[in-house]
Amino acid sequence: MRLPRGAIMTDRLDSRAAFEEFQRAATERWDALWQGDKLVVSVQVDSSSVAKGALQLLAACRETFHGTDAIVREVSGNGAMWMEPTVEIKRPGEPPIVYGGIEPGDLTSLLAGELQLRAVGVRGPQGYAGIPPLAEHPFFAHQHRIVMEEFGVIEPDSIEDAIARGAYSALAKALFELTPEEAIAEVTASGLRGRGGAGFPAGIKWESGRKARNRPKFVVVNSHEGEPNVYKDRRIHEGDPHKILEGMLISSVVCGAERAYNYIGGEYPLGIRRFRKAVADAARLGLIGNNILGSGRDVEVRVGTGGGAYICGEGSALMYSVMGVRGQPRTKPPRSVEEGLWKRPTILNNTETLAAVPAIINRGGEWFSKIGTATSAGTKMMTVQGPLNHVGLVETPMGITLRTLVEDIWGGMREGHQFRGIQTGGVSAGPLTEEQLDYAVDFDSMTEVGGMLGSGGFVVFDQHVCPVDFARYLTAFNRVESCSKCTPCHRGNPALVEILDRIRLGGGSREDLSLIERTSKHIIDLSLCGLGQVAPMPLLGMMKMYPQDFLDHIEHHVCAAGACPIAGPATLATAAD
Repeated sequence: MRLPRGAIMTDRLDSRAAFEEFQRAATERWDALWQGDKLVVSVQVDSSSVAKGALQLLAACRETFHGTDAIVREVSGNGAMWMEPTVEIKRPGEPPIVYGGIEPGDLTSLLAGELQLRAVGVRGPQGYAGIPPLAEHPFFAHQHRIVMEEFGVIEPDSIEDAIARGAYSALAKALFELTPEEAIAEVTASGLRGRGGAGFPAGIKWESGRKARNRPKFVVVNSHEGEPNVYKDRRIHEGDPHKILEGMLISSVVCGAERAYNYIGGEYPLGIRRFRKAVADAARLGLIGNNILGSGRDVEVRVGTGGGAYICGEGSALMYSVMGVRGQPRTKPPRSVEEGLWKRPTILNNTETLAAVPAIINRGGEWFSKIGTATSAGTKMMTVQGPLNHVGLVETPMGITLRTLVEDIWGGMREGHQFRGIQTGGVSAGPLTEEQLDYAVDFDSMTEVGGMLGSGGFVVFDQHVCPVDFARYLTAFNRVESCSKCTPCHRGNPALVEILDRIRLGGGSREDLSLIERTSKHIIDLSLCGLGQVAPMPLLGMMKMYPQDFLDHIEHHVCAAGACPIAGPATLATAAD
């Protein structure tokens, strides 16, 4: 049975055999696409490329090839934001070649073979016509893609593409080959730890959820991702939503949950749309709902969206939001695996964590555990912003050094910019300097020097960024995003911003530095949730790594970067009024 391009089987798959037949047909269609005699044009569309004109490029391609037998595909970005807008051309008899920096007006020249200098690489193991494999480019050479394996390859809106590339085979294995105990044992053996920042072992959490006696049980995916400059979870929704969905279903099956929620940040419309499409298509095929593939297992999947409050990324606040009330953290214990949604056992995992599960079930926990380090197994997706040559989203083995990331994968600093530091842990940790770049990126090594892996967001900054001003920005973010439930966070963070403003205006004193340390200690020790407990860490880290900058502001009224409004007494008096 061969399915036409873009067709969705409307008959519900009622057995594993029916699923395997559908998978076989989808694989045949996939192979025919790449081995056939038609021109295949794949435009990479995600939230970053849209800002650079990818939708206009896609429209131009569809107009150019309208009425021909050429196939125009809408795929996701491959993470290399620095070369967007990106298009892949597969001519008959040739491998697919990826081109970067393509505008709608370039199509005629591109198809005529006049833009070879914009060819970044061949998607495949071999080069072609002097163009090297994409995997040999420094941006890709150090990566090991598990979650991102299909980014830029499949059409995210096509469940046929996903199944042809192996999606839902792990779900079938969990349903028909493995007992819940065996599936959890694989996750435990893999060493998979939470990718949202806490790094808690996923296998232990799943085992606790399976053993919980209260019913019903729930699975929740934390896809809120409210930190600035962090966009990995959003891009999984945009690039391969079926990996998330399959991970949710496997977790539900093995832990005994009959309903799963994905709580997505409301600021990500493309990711939300593509994930909802994945849910609808999977439900139509019988991969969601009652009696999945005839297994007797029922799992309902719901999608919720957040309103933009950063605090709703905290587990208990997220669950309140899912239940339709104000998102605020609560005291613990009990933990969510004991009392979560509606005071029932709830297994909460990060998006990236669950997206890694299908590969673990298919290939085995031991395979995954051999990637990365002994205490931080597997791979990690990481995002970066800053004046770098190759800004983008990457997935590398745990244990890679910061220097390899900054200088090799991300291409080093752009001309005219000098490396000053790298902010780690989003808004939850301090920066690291040139001297710490040889430390490994994992859950433990970065903490030893005052950094944090967190959710994998980094900001590289140069000589034009003032550490005092940067610390003020990070502290102000936590001030604004505080839920105001507990006094230490609600009152302490505004106090820190006030002190920093005084220093930035040239009216600070050495006593202010001591006051920052005392106030920070109270916030860290007495705050109710993780936001307050780490809110002062970026500021304390900046003070530790760049003490002279703070002293220059206080003693000499000088901002070396020229970023702060250092002022004389008259201006200070006006500001105070």
